Amino acid sequence: MTNWPPTPIKTERLVLRESEAKDREVLVDLFSSPEVATYISDVPPRDEVDRTAPPVPGRRFGFFVVELDGAAIGMVSFDRRPPEHPGHTRTGGGEHELAYLFLPSSWGNGYASEACAAAMRWFAATLPGEPLVLTTQVANESSLRLALKLGFTEVERFEWYDAEQWFGVWSPVS
Repeated sequence: MTNWPPTPIKTERLVLRESEAKDREVLVDLFSSPEVATYISDVPPRDEVDRTAPPVPGRRFGFFVVELDGAAIGMVSFDRRPPEHPGHTRTGGGEHELAYLFLPSSWGNGYASEACAAAMRWFAATLPGEPLVLTTQVANESSLRLALKLGFTEVERFEWYDAEQWFGVWSPVS
């Protein structure tokens, strides 16, 4: 792998950086928000997420907190897609999967697009030639538009979590 954490990534409006203890409250809000999870799956109650979350949630390779004007507004991550999940581009799975969550108050401003594009440039430079996958519910039109805007190509659709899923792949240009 590579050294982690990287130098914070700065875009025109955002900073992507490693998770810190000060981000815990926002991350607990994100991971327990029924509104944020509308197209994901069932979310645990906030008190359960608060009780089980580590002091610094998300402190791992490929997990970026997205900051706007010094305040955390979301996260972008690259985790390995478990082999038991449907949708893969290689035998045995294990591809990196782009995931992102943003506070509802930040929706509709292009922050997800800006943050994901910057994180994907980091990914391509850090893991050259590695494919990147993304799964979203077909019903999540905003996420589907973002996947296409970021350059993901549809590979397949499948039923998962009682909903039709769109599975795409992005291959960085070497």
